[in-house]
Amino acid sequence: MADVRLTGVTKRFGTTEVLRGIDLDIADGEFVVFVGPSGCGKSTLLRTIAGLEEASGGEIAIGGRTVNELSPSERGVAMVFQSYALYPHMSVYENMAFGLKLAKADKGEIDRRVRAAAETLNISDYLERKPKALSGGQRQRVAIGRAIVREPQVFLFDEPLSNLDAALRVRMRYEFAALHERLKTTMIYVTHDQVEAMTLADRIVVLNGGRIEQVGRPMELYERPRNLFVAEFIGSPRMNLIPGEIVEAEAGRALVRTATGDVVSAAVDASRARAGDAVTLGVRPEHLLVDTADGIAARVTFAETLGHATFAYADYAGAPLTVQLSGDRRPRAGETLRLGVPPEQAHLFDAAGEAFARP
Repeated sequence: MADVRLTGVTKRFGTTEVLRGIDLDIADGEFVVFVGPSGCGKSTLLRTIAGLEEASGGEIAIGGRTVNELSPSERGVAMVFQSYALYPHMSVYENMAFGLKLAKADKGEIDRRVRAAAETLNISDYLERKPKALSGGQRQRVAIGRAIVREPQVFLFDEPLSNLDAALRVRMRYEFAALHERLKTTMIYVTHDQVEAMTLADRIVVLNGGRIEQVGRPMELYERPRNLFVAEFIGSPRMNLIPGEIVEAEAGRALVRTATGDVVSAAVDASRARAGDAVTLGVRPEHLLVDTADGIAARVTFAETLGHATFAYADYAGAPLTVQLSGDRRPRAGETLRLGVPPEQAHLFDAAGEAFARP
């Protein structure tokens, strides 16, 4: 196992800068997930760590050793891609053993590693099968097994569940978590699915435009996003955002007036704000109080019933709101919901999108 340290890592393709000064420390044995929208640089960063892309600047260290000039095979990493990339004419055993055979490993050692990996992944019964006889989840396990047999210091996963159906993705998320618990190896995982990130990661790295927006534990990012981008990206459904302006501001509270004239209180450190400043009020769907005596009035446009909960999509002064209701609630289009915003659950962002600190 090994830690991974990135210092000022950049990557350019021609004149286009894809990674812009990435500084990141990943601890030995940690499970870190890179998330962000398409084109944010998360897969490029993973490939740069692997050595499949050459860094344009900065330093990459794995296990205390600078690896910028080393080939992928010398870096002590193993990578699992979105595509299983299995050889169709080979058995599961042969697919898993292939890399070790190329490295001229001892035959007995190859057999030991393949069977140990198959046992870990619960595919021992499939070793003689060809990939076409396997399900998508089983094929993904074989691809992971091919990485495990190399006994790397660091595992790199590039959107490994993207080709699976929804039900199987849920199952495989559990299996990835269990695999990390068994192997205790450093794992870096790329996904565009923030639900995967929230359920798998020790820490999440949120990327945007080739830069790191925030690094932290899943609930830290959920409860204390550093800026509007993180607030919108982390959480499903996304955080509700309402434009407004500061009425009063002090160290432990801000009063915000919305476009309709409603005044909402937010328990944040607003000491750097001034009356009249443009701000954005944020509140998550599950934190809105329904049927309050006062509060804001939003008109329902659509309701989605999921059994355990109903999500009402509403309009508030031109701002879309999502409200989480109990599963037995069935609001109709056109119905008005009276909603309260608990001050301790309110987020507030300045005109530049930076968050005011919450207690």
